[in-house]
Amino acid sequence: MTSLLLPRQDGSLEHYQLQGTPIARPAKVPTFNRIAYAAAHVVSDPLRDSDPWGGPAIDWEATMAFRHHLWSLGFRIAEAMDTAQRGMGLAWADAQELVHRSLAEAKSVPGADLACGAGTDHLFPDAARSIEDVISAYEEQIGFVEGEGGRAIMMASRALARIARSADDYRRVYGHILRQAKDKVVLHWLGDMFDPQLKGYWGSENFEEALETVLSIISDNSTKVEGIKISLLDNAKELALRNGLPEGVLCFTGDDFNYAELIEGDGQKYSHALLGIFDAVAPSASKALAALADGDLTTFRGVIEPTVPLSRKIFEAPTQYYKAGVVFLAWLNGHQRHFTLPAGLQSARGLLHYADIFRLADRANVLDKPDLAAARMRNFLAVLGVEQAD
Repeated sequence: MTSLLLPRQDGSLEHYQLQGTPIARPAKVPTFNRIAYAAAHVVSDPLRDSDPWGGPAIDWEATMAFRHHLWSLGFRIAEAMDTAQRGMGLAWADAQELVHRSLAEAKSVPGADLACGAGTDHLFPDAARSIEDVISAYEEQIGFVEGEGGRAIMMASRALARIARSADDYRRVYGHILRQAKDKVVLHWLGDMFDPQLKGYWGSENFEEALETVLSIISDNSTKVEGIKISLLDNAKELALRNGLPEGVLCFTGDDFNYAELIEGDGQKYSHALLGIFDAVAPSASKALAALADGDLTTFRGVIEPTVPLSRKIFEAPTQYYKAGVVFLAWLNGHQRHFTLPAGLQSARGLLHYADIFRLADRANVLDKPDLAAARMRNFLAVLGVEQAD
């Protein structure tokens, strides 16, 4: 069996032997009884990337190929979201091209579906002078998505978090945008562990007060809200939101720590999914969700639960750098030729973090091509000073 030297947290090296079994691809596109969006990453192009911080180059062919990978496994795609490095390397101009290309690509795939992130990230937070500035920024991005024939996910706004003075400011902005939206919109509650600039979103740092505000916004605009994604990494808070939603408004878990139990539900209610981790563990998540749709809880739990420790490692604090782990696995699994990210974000995590991801991915059966993954890991280790024994 394949083995290699991996560093431990104490600085020593261990002989690690791969043990996982790749998840087989389904013979046909599976169907689920949960709505499952995979928030997809973008692939940088190091051969054209002369300014990775200021203007990273994107490999559009590889980026679109990865979307086909997700569609073939039954997922909807949450496009141009934070997993695609919105606000952390992917500027609005590139996000526009990404949305345009993905919507066009989806037309070539029977049954393919996606929704697109629309926010205010082209408006720098300190440039916002009024609530009207934030409204105009949202109008521009949602107008672009709808003009391309897409449906919008209304992303949380750093500018709004900075300029809002009360919960009423959030009600004003969201009410205005939702009333004029063409289609139903998915809202996005992203915690400050994902983005520190969103601290105090919905007008309060107190969860119960923030929950009251967001539920009132949804209740006042329920005919325009498909659902809300909540990413607070706290299943009790998600349950409080889920139990308070009006009839017909969906809860999408964005909890990359507790998604398995939240998707399964309690026999009465459950969460749908809009998750960045599904980018990294797509074959496993697809098999698990198909089993859940067939009523096979044993297979669902047996396949999805081993991915949870891996996800918790990828999304560990500082959580906003989780994109590095997602792309690391895309590289190990052969979905891209290199391990680089827009803005050079691969440097946000260290070797020990990546070594742990490799171990946990193997144990969770997430390494699709173990020999390729091992070869690439050996090269990666060598670059960082860990030579393999002869």
